[in-house]
Amino acid sequence: MTAEMFPKEKTIDLRKKHIGPSCKVFFSHDPIKIVRAKGQYMYDENGVRYLDCINNVAHVGHSHPMVVKAGAEQMELLNTNSRFLHDNLVQYAQRLQATLPEKLSVCYFVNSGAYHGHVSSLINISPYKFHQLANAEQSKSVHVALSPDLYRGNYRQDHPDPATAYADDVNNLIQKAHEKGHKVAAFIAESLQSCGGQVIPPAGYFQKVAQHVHRAGGLFIADEVQVGFGRVGTHFWAFQLQGEDFVPDIVTMGKPIGNGHPMSCVVTTREVAEAFKNSGMEYFNTFGGNPVSCAIGLAVLDVIEKEDLQGNALRVGGYLTRLLEQQKEKHPLVGDVRGRGLFVGAELVRDRVKLTPATAEAQDIIYKLKEQHILLSADGPHRNVLKFKPPMCFSEEDADMVVEKIDQILTDIEKALGLQMPSTVHTENGSRKRNVQPEENGCHHSNGISHSHDTSQQHASQQNKRLRS
Repeated sequence: MTAEMFPKEKTIDLRKKHIGPSCKVFFSHDPIKIVRAKGQYMYDENGVRYLDCINNVAHVGHSHPMVVKAGAEQMELLNTNSRFLHDNLVQYAQRLQATLPEKLSVCYFVNSGAYHGHVSSLINISPYKFHQLANAEQSKSVHVALSPDLYRGNYRQDHPDPATAYADDVNNLIQKAHEKGHKVAAFIAESLQSCGGQVIPPAGYFQKVAQHVHRAGGLFIADEVQVGFGRVGTHFWAFQLQGEDFVPDIVTMGKPIGNGHPMSCVVTTREVAEAFKNSGMEYFNTFGGNPVSCAIGLAVLDVIEKEDLQGNALRVGGYLTRLLEQQKEKHPLVGDVRGRGLFVGAELVRDRVKLTPATAEAQDIIYKLKEQHILLSADGPHRNVLKFKPPMCFSEEDADMVVEKIDQILTDIEKALGLQMPSTVHTENGSRKRNVQPEENGCHHSNGISHSHDTSQQHASQQNKRLRS
């Protein structure tokens, strides 16, 4: 049974006629029409099943019955705004806070969009957005820091202390802002960069950045919209990978929070919340924190716990990473494999010395996988990083299938290009080492800071790190 009302071609025609042209679709030359989904699988109008490797919004699995039931039952009873008392709101806030450090105790619920990018002030702190605009100028109140990329960035795996080196870059931005008479409002970063290319910051980086930012009077905002709710496996929140001694001042969360239902949340400290209140500005959101959304949010937390999805992310994510590491040993196009839990990236390069991005090859893989009914995406500044962020019910069998297909496609591409694995050399202790040296120059996706002349407004960020002064 499908939910198709129109033939695919008519759906395409109606979309072109009535939907804004800036709203893009996947695989634009031959888009997929999805009519239903279950777990980690999506189905088109002909009943063809696609393995979903990209949909981190359907966090606990598409159409999960416990989540659907919770929303439907509450909708039958009541849905209204948060100016009325309702237990769902406070119960959900309490449950959510229990997953966070004690200091993060105050919630502001939103009806999606806790990430930045849809209004000009937030586009200003998102290089992923403003770099797409040909004539756009970077806001003078925004400073884009170096991405803490250990593969392609300024300071790499062979650096003795990359965390300090990258944090020093943030401190330099702060000092330059001060020299121009600006104050620092906040530093914002994804806990693990997603659109930035699945970048895993070195341990200790956030602590050192926070020290510099706090000393300057700013706040640290951790964006968990893509990577929160147990996806990294070892922890419920990705910022916790940095260690127990790091606690951000503000955390933004969304996407997986409602398993596809539009909701999000900003969590902060009592101190920041009181400062916001004392500004005289009331916060109200018509749909944020409504009883239906909170019932769905509670159900998502229940499923994560009941089905041990955080544990599954750790097990299956580790298995997937090992499979991809084997591909790196076999295929010269695979330059780097990195990730945590079910948040994994494989960066493709044409040359392991120059790190020449294999952008066209990455796109070729994505389209060939689509033909074999597997949905994967490529991201990063060069769009050359194969990006895995599937529903958390993803299995080892799923991992086997997708990596087997990638192996076949890589073999064909490399044969056509005449690419072979680089030779190996023997080190002094007799171990084998690839005869490749990283190039000093690399393209970086950014992090950042934001300043303010006489206020300390905080803005949220989607994929890069940014300081606002």
